[in-house]
Amino acid sequence: MATTFATRDSNFKMPNMTSTIGIPIKLLNEATGHIVTVEITSGNVYRGKLLEAEDNMNCQLRDITVTARDGRVSHLDQVYIRGSHVRYFIVPDMLRNAPMFRARNARGRGVGLARGRATVNRARGQRGGPRG
Repeated sequence: MATTFATRDSNFKMPNMTSTIGIPIKLLNEATGHIVTVEITSGNVYRGKLLEAEDNMNCQLRDITVTARDGRVSHLDQVYIRGSHVRYFIVPDMLRNAPMFRARNARGRGVGLARGRATVNRARGQRGGPRG
């Protein structure tokens, strides 16, 4: 169902805005409640419990240990980090077994029939065939 906007000249139909969330964002949401490490673009490293993560990678951490670029360590009670300042996240290894990875791996690669003659020749050990 599209949303319709009335303008002076005509009716403009807005397409559905159903966006799919990528695997990294799903993984970040799964990490909520766990201890994560976040490095931001300034080089500071924050390690603490992830309270909340948004789709734009804004995140809120609690009980944080901050390591500055020069090695100084300090402690903070709570911090909110803007997603555009995040360089990377380190999440717990236990999230390897998250359901989103099992569903993706279950599909597999398929049988390769869509590639045509190249797949058949590769299976036979041949390189190429006549052109044209």
